[in-house]
Amino acid sequence: MERIEEQLRAYRPWNEQEEADCAELLRRLGQGEDLWTRENRSAHLTASGWIVSPERDRVLMAYHNLYDSWSWLGGHADGDHDLLAVALRETQEESGLSAVRAVSPELFSVEILTVDGHEKRGHYVPSHLHLNVTYLLEADPALPIRCKPDENSRVGWFGLDEAVAASSEPWFRERIYSKLNAKLCAGWPK
Repeated sequence: MERIEEQLRAYRPWNEQEEADCAELLRRLGQGEDLWTRENRSAHLTASGWIVSPERDRVLMAYHNLYDSWSWLGGHADGDHDLLAVALRETQEESGLSAVRAVSPELFSVEILTVDGHEKRGHYVPSHLHLNVTYLLEADPALPIRCKPDENSRVGWFGLDEAVAASSEPWFRERIYSKLNAKLCAGWPK
């Protein structure tokens, strides 16, 4: 397993946002800050999956209860230093898919995301950052899917443009999901 610091150093940012966020992730990791668990209440590592069909014309999204929006799937590292394994595990848990595979072990995207303060399981979670890496994952749309009621209320496949339009979060629509689709259409990984 390649360490996340090595993956980030080898990563070629797609745009200015990725360049800045990648540099900040490396800076924070280099300072020895514990970013691997939610014990760090200001910032912690997460891993997401941009789950596409084998034909690369559809994306799997979940209707995330907390954000009241269609979104990608993924979750917290919670101490696991293999972020690809985190992305695979979380996407399977959140979608019910029996089989998801990584298109590549390389990072597909890097982003630092803000999370507003919210209630979770009866406790207040203060505003914080998700230091996120995204992997390009693939699954068969013919496989059964199901929601995970404590996190999402629906799961479904969308065309690339429809996936972006389904999100009610402007930052994700304009900066994240559009970027992921642009990279996909550009033929990443090369």
